Amino acid sequence: MEVLDGKKVSNDIKNEIADEVQKMKDRGEKVPHLAAVLVGNDGASLTYVGSKVKACERIGFESTLVKMPSTTSEVELLAKIKELNEDSNIDGFIVQLPLPPQIDTQKVLLAVDPDKDVDGFHPMNFGKMALDMSTFIPATPFGILELLERYNVDTKGKHTVVIGRSHIVGRPMSILMGRKGWPGNSTVTLTHSHTKNITQIISQADIVISALGVPNFLKAEMVKDDAVIIDVGITRVVDDSRERGYRIVGDVDFENVSKKASFITPVPGGVGPMTIAMLLKNTLLARERHRNNG
Repeated sequence: MEVLDGKKVSNDIKNEIADEVQKMKDRGEKVPHLAAVLVGNDGASLTYVGSKVKACERIGFESTLVKMPSTTSEVELLAKIKELNEDSNIDGFIVQLPLPPQIDTQKVLLAVDPDKDVDGFHPMNFGKMALDMSTFIPATPFGILELLERYNVDTKGKHTVVIGRSHIVGRPMSILMGRKGWPGNSTVTLTHSHTKNITQIISQADIVISALGVPNFLKAEMVKDDAVIIDVGITRVVDDSRERGYRIVGDVDFENVSKKASFITPVPGGVGPMTIAMLLKNTLLARERHRNNG
């Protein structure tokens, strides 16, 4: 069994991007600029956005954090997005989800300029991804592909089972694993809450990608020997023995499943760190595109 170490790979990627940024500086070019819009005071979102800003500092990107109160109206947020779309100094930006209930998330994501949509959530970018065209791939699926590639995990002709059909992870992952090329060329089954015989389907999988958000859902008896296990789940579970009062748990019963798997991602330290690394990579791609387009 080999652990797919997202922490190590994400650091490697950040170092590679930092080298690229240094070359840009040496040539007197503008460095990439990532902005993040945070509406409200959700604890997990604050932590996540904070780590993105720190990562930008580390690799030499410019970054801007736009904080807006939880009482922000949809009209106010759309006005801010328009401003960011028109600001030629900003190469890419993200709107941190979830948004407060008074704001229509779909309307907001549609308002983001597809050329600055480094989260890869705009329908235009999602459509291009589905058609194998060059585009921004959503950061978490992009990170999973990168992990599979860097650890030389064979995906060709394998049976991949994706658990969960969210627009952010499950659905794009099912498309990407079935695409021509590598990582890809696998036969994909997308499972969800209405799938019958889900345990039986999982037991036939060579690769399992779980993005369900149910702690320890995937048990050892559900997977076959030498399966590749990708755990996207991140759930806070109350734990009074920890100083912060909780611990982070994935979808996979790591202790027992790891004894059967050929490759497995830990939680934390697996897919999570890769998400931020690939967001940075998308921002670098955005800068290069904008430079090439004048």
